Amino acid sequence: MTKFQLVATAAMGLESIVAQEVQDLGYETRVENGKVYFEGDEVAIARCNLWLRVADRVKIVVAEFPAHTFDQLFESTKAIEWEKFLPVDAAFPVSGKSVKSKLFSVPDCQAIVKKAIVERMKFHYKRLGFLDESGATFKIEVSILKDVATLTIDTSGAGLHKRGYRQSQGEAPLKETLAAALVKLSKWTPGRPFVDLFCGSGTIPLEAAMIGQNIAPGYNRDFISEQWNWMRSTIWDEARNEADDLANYDQPLEIIGSDIDHRMVTIAQSNALEAGFADLITFKQMQATDFTTKLTDGVIISNPPYGERIGEKEIIEQVISDLGKVMNQYPTWSVYLLSSMENLEALYGKKATKKRKLFNGFIRTDLYQFWGQRS
Repeated sequence: MTKFQLVATAAMGLESIVAQEVQDLGYETRVENGKVYFEGDEVAIARCNLWLRVADRVKIVVAEFPAHTFDQLFESTKAIEWEKFLPVDAAFPVSGKSVKSKLFSVPDCQAIVKKAIVERMKFHYKRLGFLDESGATFKIEVSILKDVATLTIDTSGAGLHKRGYRQSQGEAPLKETLAAALVKLSKWTPGRPFVDLFCGSGTIPLEAAMIGQNIAPGYNRDFISEQWNWMRSTIWDEARNEADDLANYDQPLEIIGSDIDHRMVTIAQSNALEAGFADLITFKQMQATDFTTKLTDGVIISNPPYGERIGEKEIIEQVISDLGKVMNQYPTWSVYLLSSMENLEALYGKKATKKRKLFNGFIRTDLYQFWGQRS
């Protein structure tokens, strides 16, 4: 097995959760903005892709070096032993980004990295003409920050938020990775009732069900690195068998999702069917403020509309205000609301136990946490 420097990328504010997930898989971590670094072999690549709920992607860090000039970028890239990663027929598209660096032209940086890898490959594989690039794909990224270039290869392919269950979605869907993060931040356990009063296409309840039954989020999808010749199929088979053994399909769950829009409820039901949770999660059309329950010690996690359209703001403000009054009747329930509304606490009628800054896409939001009383 080869030891790689790996990095799990994460949305801003979620790095600590991703680091904990990586540590739970048995790897030591180092955290930077939006990145969790760790060392691991081919097995680690497979396991992390299958198990990381909150990370965006898993990448191999191939090299890091100063790049003040195009010559420096070319020569340092060419000096890397690309043949250790790329077979002779590898397809290797190069993407790039540059921040606060002398080499600010991203298309030029991409072209230079591509040319340098081609030169290296042609020399190593003794090819005179073009490389045909007809084989497996290795997505390479050149990222230059403050004149330091980092070259990575993406092992995931489609982002890890693509679990494979989402058949359709609403207008402003919550990413599965963020939904999983909300569930993890709530410290919910499968023995407690779980409700999402603004469930949309059902992402939060579906992620809760996967966490509740310890199902690996990547179990039903493919990854780009499965096509690589040095990632043997037995590695993936063993990682999936491990995931299957660790899943607790018999764990009973009390999970409810509701939404005022009957179309969203239908979409959520079809997504739950695709995920294999049709008889585990109850979805129903309902106004959030009609919530009633005889259960105690439950958790509500919701991403209510942010009221950004004209005329919507007043409506959603009233809903939040009414919801606060409703939840006064259920003191043992904990409520977690993800919102960009800065006056949410005033509307809800009480101060949050805790607030956590998170980004929903590019929207800065807060996770308002109203913890219930211990019963």
